[in-house]
Amino acid sequence: MSWYRNAVWFVKGLREYTRSGYESASKRFSAVDIDVDVAGKSFLVTGANSGIGKATAKEIAKRGGTVHMVCRNKERAEEAKEEIMTETGNQNIFLHILDMSNPKDIWKFAENFKNEHKLDVLINNAGCMVNQRELTEDGLEKNFATNTLGTYILTTALLPLLEKEADPRVITVSSGGMLVQKLSISDLQSENGTFDGTMVYAQNKRQQVVVTEQWAKAHRKIHFSVMHPGWADTPAVRSSMPDFYQKMKNALRTEAQGADTVVWLAVSPEATKLPSGLFFQDRQPVATHLPLARTYSPPEDEEKLMEMLEEFSQKFKSTSPGT
Repeated sequence: MSWYRNAVWFVKGLREYTRSGYESASKRFSAVDIDVDVAGKSFLVTGANSGIGKATAKEIAKRGGTVHMVCRNKERAEEAKEEIMTETGNQNIFLHILDMSNPKDIWKFAENFKNEHKLDVLINNAGCMVNQRELTEDGLEKNFATNTLGTYILTTALLPLLEKEADPRVITVSSGGMLVQKLSISDLQSENGTFDGTMVYAQNKRQQVVVTEQWAKAHRKIHFSVMHPGWADTPAVRSSMPDFYQKMKNALRTEAQGADTVVWLAVSPEATKLPSGLFFQDRQPVATHLPLARTYSPPEDEEKLMEMLEEFSQKFKSTSPGT
């Protein structure tokens, strides 16, 4: 089954995920949709110092929004912050240093953030694709810790802050790669079998889609969405997928093209007219499963995933200083 999924996905990707796919889709975009003044609104963007995250932060800053950049590397983050402030003239850019693979630090950060700031839109962009199985200091597999658990903890910790606002939104940057994976809850930390970083990443991205759908059901006041940026030329793609990059580099989207739907979901009044919990590509909702790929999971597995993440989350909350 996996060869079929991968083949169908790659053909779809060549047609839709490339730069030409973006150019074709963008013919139906309305410029008015994102020509929005968001002064007075507060946006938190994880992984904001490069790639899709930085392009997103820059576009929001151009529209007057207050941007909270959450980044792991202080030096690169400060450079990105200066660049964004210089290019946009927006001085309301704030930097927070946080490793999204460290659940205790995420809890601590969220608790402090809630006491000091407001938040209208959370953009879960930070992610990683580690190709060898690697454990964090807490004994968590690094991809899962960053992509799934980190995203889960940050979002759930900030929900009470988001719910205070009139138009709260949560956008998670997933990947079309998730289409080749069926949700699996039996081995969240990839302890069994051969470790394949690309497939672990795809599984994490499937988990993000499921979690978003579950959040949308549980928190009606907030608009949740998850999206695929397409195949974009970012530092993460170059370092994590060098073979793919070499083959596809001339067809890849720019970072700004990859970020377009994130920005649209974050600022456009049109986005929230669509139901909460959908998966987006090029400003429109798309299917979360390939035809005949057998990637549907039973509802009890999806609920079980949420229970397992909550258990992990609470375990690290109780050991986090200041919570």
